[in-house]
Amino acid sequence: MGPLWNALRLISPRTLSNNGLKRQEWNDYNLRWNDSEYGGVKDLRITPNKLWKPDVLIADEGFDGTYQTNVVVRSNGSCLYVPPGIFKSTCKIDITWFPFDDQHCDMKFGSWTYDGNQLDLVLKDESGGDLSDFITNGEWYLIGMPGKKNTITYACCPEPYVDVTFTIMIRRRTLYYFFNLIVPCVLISSMALLGFTLPPDSGEKLTLGVTILLSLTVFLNLVAETLPQVSDAIPLLGVTILLSQTVFSLLVGHVITKTSEAIPLIGTYFNCIMFMVASSVVLTVVVLNYHHRTADIHEMPQWIKTVFLQWLPWILRMSRPGKKITRKTIMMTNRMRELELKERSSKSLLANVLDIDDDFRHAPPPPNSTASTGNLGPGCSIFRTDFRRSFVRPSTMEDVGGLGSHHRELHLILRELQFITARMKKADEEAELISDWKFAAMVVDRFCLFVFTLFTIIATVAVLLSAPHIIVQ
Repeated sequence: MGPLWNALRLISPRTLSNNGLKRQEWNDYNLRWNDSEYGGVKDLRITPNKLWKPDVLIADEGFDGTYQTNVVVRSNGSCLYVPPGIFKSTCKIDITWFPFDDQHCDMKFGSWTYDGNQLDLVLKDESGGDLSDFITNGEWYLIGMPGKKNTITYACCPEPYVDVTFTIMIRRRTLYYFFNLIVPCVLISSMALLGFTLPPDSGEKLTLGVTILLSLTVFLNLVAETLPQVSDAIPLLGVTILLSQTVFSLLVGHVITKTSEAIPLIGTYFNCIMFMVASSVVLTVVVLNYHHRTADIHEMPQWIKTVFLQWLPWILRMSRPGKKITRKTIMMTNRMRELELKERSSKSLLANVLDIDDDFRHAPPPPNSTASTGNLGPGCSIFRTDFRRSFVRPSTMEDVGGLGSHHRELHLILRELQFITARMKKADEEAELISDWKFAAMVVDRFCLFVFTLFTIIATVAVLLSAPHIIVQ
């Protein structure tokens, strides 16, 4: 025997339907005659219910819907029975590599009532079925259909049973899925990467990230509808419900099965891209938080200064106006900070009590109190002793009144100058701290751009390289 296939299609994720001809030939010695004795008649067409024919059907959970055609009987006793029909068989679809998957579906033909001692099946051609009249399928590419004869002895019965199994090897055409699923997903993820190049002051940075996340969520609905809805493999899209519990659960919750044996390749890829886009939104919030921090509310921890103001900018080759970021300057800055800490710890007890800092730059005087006047020039050195004396007792108007009029006026002028100087220095420090926070936000932005770009490229290349094939037209 040997089938001849015209067309095939998957009518469900577990059912393979084939349109073809089931060619069966046998020899019946009871139907032999001498054609010369019967007017040169060499063959006859006889209805199948008038003679014996083998009951060869699909053995494993299949449907054999053949049309009962006539049997061609020749004078030498050979009988040819080629009924057309629709053959449906159960086929386990493995979507691990979807949409770059190959499927192998077996169609087992055997006698329904005869064992191997009574009816023997022989393949007409070792290559399998005849595919010369096969009509090309738009979704699947037929690789081949080899056949194999099997003789099986079951435990229940001593006699052997013969069957012929045809393995239908098909390969999914990936051109549609590549340009309608993978390419748009790569473009959407690229737009998410461009969000890290958008300035935080534009006001659209977070909006762009959320819009891309929603567009990818809606796009995943197409993937959910494309994947086989009933299979032994479950897409890894269910994990992303945590990222968008309301919208995404409504979109893909109805297509996720309860069992799983494998993870589809396309599901893994889309989960990676979804995780990347969601992470980019979260990190965009962190960038905006850093960018809009002020000195009145936040103080910059030392580890942030070390990581985001020194080492990461140096690794990412970032530059800052007015400041050189090199390994040498970073080591020198850290060394100077250690020396300043030692210097502060070695101050005398009297200097701490009088609030006199050895370095005016590190400890500015409070706005409403007097401090050292060493920065006011040599002309005011004659009043240094009087002002130091004023530190050890409350400075009131009565105390000031005890001084001379010129001393009192100079004292008030010095207090105003110290107040203005402290305010200016405080404003400079606040501006510098705000600038540090903004630069830290830029560093996080640049770091995320490099990391997520590398992640997207590696994920895309890894998925494409792990697939058995890329483009099948």
